[in-house]
Amino acid sequence: MDFDIELDVRQLACPLPILRAKKSLSQMSSGQVLKVIATDKEAPKDFEVFCRQTGNELLSSVMQGDEFIFHIRRR
Repeated sequence: MDFDIELDVRQLACPLPILRAKKSLSQMSSGQVLKVIATDKEAPKDFEVFCRQTGNELLSSVMQGDEFIFHIRRR
């Protein structure tokens, strides 16, 4: 999947992955896509709730090995 910015938050625990994603998204234009790579086991649930609450679109949530890959479109 195409993306504009990649954010590596591996080895960070909640709430840091969400806070870093929020900061990255705030610097992006509407419609741009953020790719997030995380290892926190709670990340899938956290990013789903975050996107629902902020209006950003969670395009994909995939597990690859022990990592989670998210693609989020900026509202």
